[in-house]
Amino acid sequence: MTKRTKDILERLDAVYTREYKCYLNHENPGQLLIATMLSAQCTDARVNVVTRDLFVKYPDMKAFAQADLEELEQDIKPTGFYHNKARNIIGCARKICEEYNGEVPRSLEELTSLPGVGRKTANVIRGNIFHEPSVVVDTHVKRISRRLGLTKEEDPEKIEMELMKVLPKDHWILYNIQIITFGRQICFARSPKCEECFLTEYCKEYKEKQKKSGKKV
Repeated sequence: MTKRTKDILERLDAVYTREYKCYLNHENPGQLLIATMLSAQCTDARVNVVTRDLFVKYPDMKAFAQADLEELEQDIKPTGFYHNKARNIIGCARKICEEYNGEVPRSLEELTSLPGVGRKTANVIRGNIFHEPSVVVDTHVKRISRRLGLTKEEDPEKIEMELMKVLPKDHWILYNIQIITFGRQICFARSPKCEECFLTEYCKEYKEKQKKSGKKV
């Protein structure tokens, strides 16, 4: 790990602590899996509103596996892309019931074999449920890691592999948690609050803006 990366992580630790927290409400692995699938192109806050009633109506994987497609679509409609999400949720639940006795599998290979489950969702489960060191690359991690010069890649899987090389393993899960908070509070995709940022000296985008404006960095 370079001194630059070490300094970035130390500042993130100082501001956001090293507390592990998940923004999606859940009580078991199955609920987190469903909530993460619903979170695609949707805010965690909206997902939490939807799952509050959803997890009462469908208490386990068997219930989701037996769900009526059109009814489930209406149940999750506020999260967007509800046709695909409902179909994937039912397919995923059926495979878990048929092949894993209703229990969410642990390995990356098994998780990504489930309908609608990609590496991002799989790593959320591995990190938050099974505490397996994993790097979750969402829109915040992609945007901010590029701004901080921790990666130049565009593809999420390539970013994941690169971050695994530059970040210490004890920060793989933590980095995602911290960066999500940082991205929601300060480092927005548009009009980031650079005046409030504690990482501007490491931000390539900020330095480019300063140079264009003729200010010293």
